[in-house]
Amino acid sequence: MLGFSWTEILVIMMVALVVIGPKDLPVAIRTASAAIRKMRGLASDFQGHVQDLMREADLADIGNDLRSIRNFDLGSLAERHIDPQGDFRHAFDPASGDPHDMDNTMIEADEIEPEPEPVIDAPAFIPPNEIRHRAVPAFIPPGTRLW
Repeated sequence: MLGFSWTEILVIMMVALVVIGPKDLPVAIRTASAAIRKMRGLASDFQGHVQDLMREADLADIGNDLRSIRNFDLGSLAERHIDPQGDFRHAFDPASGDPHDMDNTMIEADEIEPEPEPVIDAPAFIPPNEIRHRAVPAFIPPGTRLW
């Protein structure tokens, strides 16, 4: 029923009781249920007519195509066409147990050489007066930050 929980239905009923009033509430409920019944009937009739049209036009294969499109999985399709043997997956995931990889050893942390720290030639402190007295260009493109 449209994904309503019992607590939400209870809140709707309490609001309806306050807004509509206890005297007119049974009439409103009957009217709403009749409208819902009529909408469900129209929806089922429409669905039946569409199915009849598909049968008449021999479009059952189009219905099957639409169901296959609904169940389409791009990830598995791409994996099947790009990496059919699974070589790329096993190259990036050594724990997967690649049968093509004879040397499946892990690199120890002490075997990796640390990268040298970069040398920065910028001064550690720029006096505020130096920043304030910079020349402002004649044209400043939109989206650029000066300071």
